[in-house]
Amino acid sequence: MIKIAIDAMGGDFGPEPIIEGVVQALEERKFLPILVGDKTEILSLLPQYYIDKVEIVEANDVISMSDQATNALKRKDSSIYKAVELVRNKEANAVVSAGHSGATMTLATLRIGRLPHISKPGLATLMPSITDIKTLVLDVGAVTDCTPQNLYEFGAMGEAYVQKILGVKSPRVGLLSNGSEESKGNALTKEAFGLLKGLKGFIGNVEGKDIFNGSVNVVVCDGFTGNILLKTSEGVVTTVFDLMKQYIRRSLPAKIGALMMKKKVFANMKKQVDKDEYGGAPLLGIDGCAIISHGASSAKAMKNAIFQAILYTQSDVNSKIEELLTNN
Repeated sequence: MIKIAIDAMGGDFGPEPIIEGVVQALEERKFLPILVGDKTEILSLLPQYYIDKVEIVEANDVISMSDQATNALKRKDSSIYKAVELVRNKEANAVVSAGHSGATMTLATLRIGRLPHISKPGLATLMPSITDIKTLVLDVGAVTDCTPQNLYEFGAMGEAYVQKILGVKSPRVGLLSNGSEESKGNALTKEAFGLLKGLKGFIGNVEGKDIFNGSVNVVVCDGFTGNILLKTSEGVVTTVFDLMKQYIRRSLPAKIGALMMKKKVFANMKKQVDKDEYGGAPLLGIDGCAIISHGASSAKAMKNAIFQAILYTQSDVNSKIEELLTNN
């Protein structure tokens, strides 16, 4: 049975939404959650029926969002340290955390370790697209200062992930730049362009608009640019929905039309852009599986993060990454 180590104490709202997400996941999938944190608090939130369906590992320390990520290695009694150690020691197949993302990335990289041909892991996230298949963007915050080699590795990791997880047989990989022409870009992207040519799926430079129009499956960028892109996109989505609500309130015909479209149109739109549908971002390039969720994750988001960890564990993404980097 697949075992998922879950940092039960991480996140902005404490263990309650995390435990609720675990319960929701258990209702739909068969797996063994290993909850790491304050045992008394976990048991107080866990319904009686599910007590014998989980394992609990006691941890008396919690790394808060304001703590330095570099201190995570010293905090060996913290919930995230112990959760990561379960994967390192092969006692769990994957780790899921909505806690301090920097601490999770640091511990996963240094304690679980990198794949043989990876210099630095990348954080990947799915962005909405007009097609049925979303666009994978990486890196979105793990490596702010990238080398061309890092970007090449991100391309290979993204191609492998989209193939094995999203089922795209021949993924199209693009390099984010300020124009689609090969001559466009800065020193980093121009040098990375030459390396990425070694990937079968590389189609060249892409622009920001291409992330959402379905023309590309994987978009490669440095973590500084990717993080700004991610947060800007989240802000745009919120603004668009807020503006729609404002204009609908001002007009009776608009209210009637909105009511008619509520179930089919608006519900589908919300599902397409709702980050809770995805649950979290995989840290690609480590010798295992780590899913990093948003600090404000709801129970639904945690459930989907666990599902993502299960799917990743069942696939051979890491083997495909190594295959691509070994053959090029």
